[in-house]
Amino acid sequence: MSRSSYHQELGKAVTAEHHAAGFFASILSGMLLGLGLDAWLGTDPVLVVAGIVAGSVIGFWRMWQVADHDG
Repeated sequence: MSRSSYHQELGKAVTAEHHAAGFFASILSGMLLGLGLDAWLGTDPVLVVAGIVAGSVIGFWRMWQVADHDG
């Protein structure tokens, strides 16, 4: 493997890891926001579930955008 192709493959791996971390962060952010709001409003577990669902939808939407631009 040549040095330039190694760097290209490494760049692709780092970019994929970056997008995966963003997907996970979307879900985690929704969950934490839901937990905080549930604790504040006393609505256990309604808002944490809504936050996970919203975070998942946002994460999938972001991944769809990335896949659409890479294709």
